[in-house]
Amino acid sequence: MHPILSHPRQMLLYLVLWIPLTALLGYLFRASGYSVQEVAILLGVLAPLYALMCLLAWYPCRATPLQRAGSVRIAATLTAAAVVIAGTWMFFAMIYVSVLESFESLRGLASHAGMYRMIFGMGLLLYLVWAAYYYVLLTMEASRQLELRATEARVLARDSELRALKAQINPHFIFNSLHSISALTTVDATRAREMCITLADFLRATLGLGQKTIIPLSEELDLVHRYLTVEKIRFGSRLMIEEKVDDVAVDCVIPPLILQPLVENAIQHGVAHLPEGACIRLSITAKDDRLTIAMENNFDPEIKPKKRSGIGLANVRERIAIRYGDAANFQAAADGDLFRVNISLPAARSIA
Repeated sequence: MHPILSHPRQMLLYLVLWIPLTALLGYLFRASGYSVQEVAILLGVLAPLYALMCLLAWYPCRATPLQRAGSVRIAATLTAAAVVIAGTWMFFAMIYVSVLESFESLRGLASHAGMYRMIFGMGLLLYLVWAAYYYVLLTMEASRQLELRATEARVLARDSELRALKAQINPHFIFNSLHSISALTTVDATRAREMCITLADFLRATLGLGQKTIIPLSEELDLVHRYLTVEKIRFGSRLMIEEKVDDVAVDCVIPPLILQPLVENAIQHGVAHLPEGACIRLSITAKDDRLTIAMENNFDPEIKPKKRSGIGLANVRERIAIRYGDAANFQAAADGDLFRVNISLPAARSIA
């Protein structure tokens, strides 16, 4: 679509730019010996007419873009188009002048030396000026489209990475759960069966998340409680939980499956290695537009972590970094026999 005809502001700018161009033409006509009255009569028709004709320069420019067409092709196309348009304008000027000369007071208009050569030459120059203007518009539009495509590519890459990271959680959790069930089958078949049923309920709840990129904290806590129900069957009284969540924080929203990997990590690398069990402490507060999640658990510092441990924590760290960037903070560190995870996020309260 024509960039000037399709945008009222561009059309207004185009008409305004023709004011000094018309003044320039008027000066040239005056320098050629025309009176002010004759200049007004001539340019009152010829200038608006050529303003309309120069709108046609857009189409050869679009057909020969700077990025793809060679310089020879562009020069040949614009030269040919400029000759045709300027020649057509000169032809209309000859017809218009012949009509004006039928009036006695305007006889002799065509007798001025070089009148039509001047019209043709100015027509060529003005056409090429507007062709250059259209190329500027085309370059700006190409730049905008390139930036838009780059932005879309970044968004798609970000969403793909988030989906891949989120998809990593369930297989990791299922692997650990199946390992727990396998360990129970040889010790307590009834508890193993109960854990299978509870695990199925938990997975059904996670499937309900679908393609959600963010969920209420209350829903995330419900998933954590379902997960703990699964692990309680395995560890019994060895697994203790202390939970403190601000009422205000419950209304916030977070990416799905953020808390569950933290709890899973605390159990697999803390509770599971302590015969006397351990306590997992979860604290969530919302203050000054920040949502703070703090979790700590006991662990045995003498036990070396397995080679591929910490998948859940790395997953959470990456997903938070991708979604929030510098607006979020993730810290995980050991202090003696305590392992702490602290997450700070923007306290959003509406699903986006």
